[in-house]
Amino acid sequence: MSPAVQATESPIDVTRPVLADWLRLQQTDGVGLLTAHRLLERFGTPAGIFAADRAQLLAVATPRQAAALLAAPPAGLAAELDAILAWRQQPGNRLLCWGAAAYPEYLRNITAAPLLLYLKGRAELLPRRSVAVVGSRNASRQGVLNAEHMAQALSEAGLTIVSGLALGIDAAAHCGGLNGPGSTIAVLGTGIDRIYPARNGALARRIAEEGCIVSEYALGTPPSRDNFPRRNRIISGLSRGVLVVEAAAQSGSLITAEMAIEQGRDVYAVPGSIHATLSKGCHQLIREGAKLVETAADVLSAMQMLADGEAGTRPPLDDSFVDRVLAAMGDDPVRAEWLAVHLGQAPGELQGQLLALELAGLLERLPGGMFQRLSG
Repeated sequence: MSPAVQATESPIDVTRPVLADWLRLQQTDGVGLLTAHRLLERFGTPAGIFAADRAQLLAVATPRQAAALLAAPPAGLAAELDAILAWRQQPGNRLLCWGAAAYPEYLRNITAAPLLLYLKGRAELLPRRSVAVVGSRNASRQGVLNAEHMAQALSEAGLTIVSGLALGIDAAAHCGGLNGPGSTIAVLGTGIDRIYPARNGALARRIAEEGCIVSEYALGTPPSRDNFPRRNRIISGLSRGVLVVEAAAQSGSLITAEMAIEQGRDVYAVPGSIHATLSKGCHQLIREGAKLVETAADVLSAMQMLADGEAGTRPPLDDSFVDRVLAAMGDDPVRAEWLAVHLGQAPGELQGQLLALELAGLLERLPGGMFQRLSG
């Protein structure tokens, strides 16, 4: 954050006048996010912007923008402010202003960062190390399985999974993230009080309880074709990297990947058959420099989480433990829950051990939460 920009109040203590200034700046006619951030760079806060005179504003804004900033607040601002304050009183709801201490640093520093973030759920997930997992809405069955499998493994390694709550790959990624301690963040292209698509309503409710839902859009904002590509910059902006599991040549996931590159994030892509339409986008990304990955271990390695010891809470392995686990597994697929009971270990602790064994190439994670021994 630039020294010229002052930190705003905490999201719990933001007063009505302060929030009113942020809303007014966000809704000023002709002032987009790029201009808003230039104004904040110059004047520090929305209150500082609205206290400036025309000559001062013209150093940053056009005459038309300066006139709009000097005009009276919009007529509906008070009613919208009342609705937001009432919404914020509900359990689990928070509102972050850009520049607030709790505003996630990775997102704060992107071009055109949102001025306001509406949150529902575990806001503490936002600053954690995360990876976006995205792909086709019309995914293949195998693509869905791959997305959920990889997302769960990454979540178990301590990464929070970020996606867009769409059908197909996004939904599978959220499910996988929720199955591990890293959990998941869903970024909406609607107001946070509008869930789209409706078919993901149950998933959204679970994310609100166990993960976090994020939107930059005003309460009540309906689905709009333009909103979804725009929200993709938040998906990549919250993440350290973007994993594209399955995507056609014109997929919206490629927009997320492009934004990730612009933001300095790494892009990973899962290859597929040369004959598969849903692999064309991934192959295009690989040709353009995305890292080819086949497993969650490939992603962790690329993120240096295997070398620097940041792979979640995975405990160290010893030979006797490895022998016990592999002996207990036998030759047939087994569930982690069964292993935990058989070995007398807490399920959460065992998940980390199983991930270490998977990354060591001693076992394979199968769909449905099953594990298969690979060693002899």
